[in-house]
Amino acid sequence: MTSIYSDKNFILGLLLDKGWISKKDKKYLEEKHHIAFRKGIDLIQWIDSLGIKRADKPDKFITEADILELLCQKKGWIFKRLDPLNLDMEVVTRTLPSSFARTRLVLPLEWHGNILEVASYYPEQRELKEDIERVCKAKVSFIIVPKSDIERVIQEFFDFRSSIAAAQDILTAPEVDIANLEQYVKLSGKDVHANDKHINKAVDHLFQYALNERASDIHIEPKRKESVVRFRIDGVLHTIYKLPRVVHEALCTRIKALSRLDIAEKRRPQDGRIKLSWKEEDAEVRVSTIPVAFGEKVVLRLQSAQILMSDLDSLGFSRRDLHAYKQFLKNTNGMILMTGPTGSGKSTTLYSTLRYLSSPEVNIVTIEDPIEMVYEDFNQIAVQPQIDVTFSTILRNILRQDPDIVMIGEIRDAETARYAVQASLTGHLVFSTLHTNDAAGAVTRLLDLGLEPYLIASTLLGVVAQRLVRTICPECKQQSWISTSELEAFGCRLRHEKARVYYGEGCNTCRKTGYYGRIGIYEVLSVSPAIKKMIHHGHSEADIKKRAIKEGMKTLSFDACSKMLKGITTMEEILRVTY
Repeated sequence: MTSIYSDKNFILGLLLDKGWISKKDKKYLEEKHHIAFRKGIDLIQWIDSLGIKRADKPDKFITEADILELLCQKKGWIFKRLDPLNLDMEVVTRTLPSSFARTRLVLPLEWHGNILEVASYYPEQRELKEDIERVCKAKVSFIIVPKSDIERVIQEFFDFRSSIAAAQDILTAPEVDIANLEQYVKLSGKDVHANDKHINKAVDHLFQYALNERASDIHIEPKRKESVVRFRIDGVLHTIYKLPRVVHEALCTRIKALSRLDIAEKRRPQDGRIKLSWKEEDAEVRVSTIPVAFGEKVVLRLQSAQILMSDLDSLGFSRRDLHAYKQFLKNTNGMILMTGPTGSGKSTTLYSTLRYLSSPEVNIVTIEDPIEMVYEDFNQIAVQPQIDVTFSTILRNILRQDPDIVMIGEIRDAETARYAVQASLTGHLVFSTLHTNDAAGAVTRLLDLGLEPYLIASTLLGVVAQRLVRTICPECKQQSWISTSELEAFGCRLRHEKARVYYGEGCNTCRKTGYYGRIGIYEVLSVSPAIKKMIHHGHSEADIKKRAIKEGMKTLSFDACSKMLKGITTMEEILRVTY
């Protein structure tokens, strides 16, 4: 440990000068600093462990990274946060031995010609620098990185790499003619070592890493010479690992075994599920396999109850839209539809709604393909077409189960649509989804499925169209200005010539993207008596939308624009999602 990390006058003086602590805080820390030495930790780690709120920003805590960055600015050192998604696993894990990296808290990051950039927690270690230069036979450039970042990457990279390397040593690649891709798919699969401890450990790591990184999907893709692992985070795919091709089959077989799929079947798509215990909660994993040119591709959809079962107030509804939506929910019969493309958050809205309505006095029955999240307060039925358990066949018999609320995963055909309408006509509140661009388009879609206008008019309570937009990262949020003429395209009219908007500059928290997390944008169409008459008399989708707007409906683009003006998202994100 270097002396500067033990210099309480220097470090506490920096914090006081910056306005992060008060004189009272400084005096308290000076009196108690001996506790850190008794525990064998340096002053920075000790202050981080105390969870002290900043004097200038009480909503933020003083962290190890903050102190270290301040220290580097003062001393002229280079400071950096590590983003595992942007690191080269080959350089990190193969340049120095793992035991050396763990004991000396260093990580090789990147080659710049013949200079190796190395992350270190301790800034002044001449002997360490000389040792690395001697081993790597290259010049070493140190950058300063938080201890927690180094320890995290060591754990995630070295443990995973050792598991993959050990599995690679055991497995042998099949000798095939890869010029013929069809033959390659047929011959590449070997059901071996799916229960090997190294493969088990690698799969466990993938799940844990994905959940920690807030990934919604894991893609494991076979290529000609390697296997690529990608995570979808906030709607965008990131390449995480490039693995030896030989371990791909073992990884897939292990996942298929966990999800109770047929490990011998590689020619047909399969669907399954896994339930994980994660941070004292349960996470559901939907597994999908499909044969592609170079083998089997596996996609894992990760769902945690914390996200899927959110409060209605936190989904992103405006005050007007939330009030309108809750008015729908006061009905005991009728049909409520969610519309939007795949991945627009419809399932989250539906599950959150059902949880909102759930009580011991209500019988909720869901029909899903597949079941997104197992929740014991609902009676959930999984569609199984192979044994003729479909949406329509279940709906044919569902009323005998005495439901109060019925949720149908998706209305896909005329028969399902007819049974859904029949259930709503007989005193049940029915929820379902459709794939349309906006709320008014749901009426046209139902007509296309063969429903009579008078049935739609008498059963439809409302339609919610939605999308997901990425939210601006709070850590690097910056303000800008936009002319009000540019906002008119969204239906927003302001009196001023310019409007203040925000964007994310890009930081380590958001991986330089400027975005962190997602929120819903909504278009809530209430089927008023006037709109019922329009549906009954066969008015066009455009006329219905015009009438709904006149009655107060805010369009998707208007809601998105409102969120932009509130500093929640950006114009670029609105254009990406709504146009």
